Amino acid sequence: MAHRVNQHVAGRLEEAARLLRDQGADPYRVNAYRRAALTVRGSAEPVDDLFRQKGVAGLKELRGVGDTIARAIRELLVHGRLPMLDRLRGESDPVSLLASVPGIGGVLAERLHDELGLETLADLEAAAHDGRLDTIAGFGEKRLVGIRDSLAHRLGRVRLPPLAQACATGTPGVGAASLAGSPPVSELLDVDREYREKVSAGQLQLIAPRRFNPTGEAWLPILHTGRGTRHYTVLYSNTARAHSAGKTRDWVVLYHDDGSGERLHTVITATHGSLRGQRVVAGREAECVAFYSRSPYAA
Repeated sequence: MAHRVNQHVAGRLEEAARLLRDQGADPYRVNAYRRAALTVRGSAEPVDDLFRQKGVAGLKELRGVGDTIARAIRELLVHGRLPMLDRLRGESDPVSLLASVPGIGGVLAERLHDELGLETLADLEAAAHDGRLDTIAGFGEKRLVGIRDSLAHRLGRVRLPPLAQACATGTPGVGAASLAGSPPVSELLDVDREYREKVSAGQLQLIAPRRFNPTGEAWLPILHTGRGTRHYTVLYSNTARAHSAGKTRDWVVLYHDDGSGERLHTVITATHGSLRGQRVVAGREAECVAFYSRSPYAA
């Protein structure tokens, strides 16, 4: 009989495969999650023991488990949840999670999510140490110290000590990945174009987001697509800021994963300046100016 932890992890991977299939993802990606689930369910060794002993590298020794799925298994073992799966279910609520940390209220949590792309406590912990929180007004040294201490205590409670040690040597998550290379704006704008065209044509699966959706209506289109080695999941922004600005049918959020970590980008229609009326990648406006100067791009 399969170990209880293996059953749990395999079940979540199978659910991810099913949702990806139903939402029109690349069959290769769907099958990758299915194969990994079969491997985990059939493994004689509990995957949490393997992770304690060898970290993410040990998980990648399992047949059919590559970088991305190894990190997914790590998330399930360390945090008990998988942000990607929450997103596929329409249950993602990163703002409430961030706001639960002492020193961060709802308004600040929205900014951390919208401006820095933070989604998990691990993302917040990384940003508190790598200098990104310094870019947000109100984060003085005293507040930073308090947040770091709170996260160290809170994450320590949900991790078994050996897991925490293994996690420290694992593959970086969103926060650390944000310091690495990023797709060119031409690619991000092309993915945005594909999403909006398929939304207009009614070609995408609709999901019912948990946030700001009291009737449970399935209204949020979701796209799974790829560019080279990168897998993209794309949705309209469903944040409080997008709703208050009336931009839930304009702001598009792109999550991409190339095996080294997941990153978030937001594409919007510029409302002022030389890019007014054009689609731009938030935070990368200078690159968009250069892009449009070289090649006209339909808004």
